[in-house]
Amino acid sequence: QVLLVESGGGLVQAGGSLRLSCAASGLTFSIYVMGWFRPAPGKERGFVPAVTQGGINTDYSDSVKGRFTISKDNDKNTVYLQMNSLKPEEAAAYYCATRSGWGIIRSLRYYGNWGQGTQVTVSS
Repeated sequence: QVLLVESGGGLVQAGGSLRLSCAASGLTFSIYVMGWFRPAPGKERGFVPAVTQGGINTDYSDSVKGRFTISKDNDKNTVYLQMNSLKPEEAAAYYCATRSGWGIIRSLRYYGNWGQGTQVTVSS
C-alpha cells in the first residue's frame, strides 16, 4: 500500500520560512517524479514545484520561483519543500503527490498517489 505522509506545516508570520517533508512508503520512490500542490481559493489544487526521479531537474510555478526549493532524497524516500518569504495568500494545505513517467507535468491529473496534506498558516 502506497502511503505519503506530509509534515512540517504550521503557523508562520509573513516573510517567514517553513520546511515541509513528505515521507513515502510502499513504492519504489526513486522511479517517481514528486510534486507539491496547494489549492487556491475556490479552485482545485494547483502546481507548486516538482522534481524528477533523480532529484536533478525541477520546475516551479512562477509565483514561488526564487523563494521555494524542492529536493528529493531517494535514500530516505522523502521529498522536501523549503519555503521562504511566505505570503499570507500562500496559506493552504500542501499536498505531495507522485507521478509515474518521465518529465515534469504541472497538471494534477498526471499524479496518482496523494498524501493527506499538511496545513500552512501565514499570519500577516
